[in-house]
Amino acid sequence: MYFDELDLNDYVLDALDDMQFETCTPIQESCIPHILEGRDILGVAQTGTGKTAAYLLPILSKLADGGYPADAINCVIMSPTRELAQQIDQAMQGFAYHLDGVSSVAVYGGNDGNRYDQELKSLSLGADVVIATPGRFISHMSLGNVDLSRVSFFNLDEADRMLDMGFLPDISRILNLLPKKRQNLMFS
Repeated sequence: MYFDELDLNDYVLDALDDMQFETCTPIQESCIPHILEGRDILGVAQTGTGKTAAYLLPILSKLADGGYPADAINCVIMSPTRELAQQIDQAMQGFAYHLDGVSSVAVYGGNDGNRYDQELKSLSLGADVVIATPGRFISHMSLGNVDLSRVSFFNLDEADRMLDMGFLPDISRILNLLPKKRQNLMFS
């Protein structure tokens, strides 16, 4: 299946065209239509099969289509490691290249004070998409830097690894602060 056969936003399709991505992988073909419909998803596929695009593309498309608050965190993507958070953030930058009104921030530990200040500013302004490791995100939550009251999408990337690494208490703490009405995505 070709990406332009899906109901993705035209600006997302432009970014895919710029990146010379034409055809969906099986995980993308299976998940993207259901995410666009607002369904909760559990996606399982091998590494390197395009799982990140399988959830980022429809989330970005829905955000670009509008109807979500401009001054709120609309999507939280949890990652087990800083390296994966950085990879997701890089993919986000590529896929959102033509989306002027959609912002994101990667939130993870092991940084200097300048990086923390950038995270704080983006969180307070309501970055549309927050890509975070649990520890650093909870640190921001504990300091009152995060308003999760209007989150529409919650995604656990590498969900099995996150549970294996002992993040269940942190994830539960975050889930308890999210609105009950949201779209839940898990990829492994």
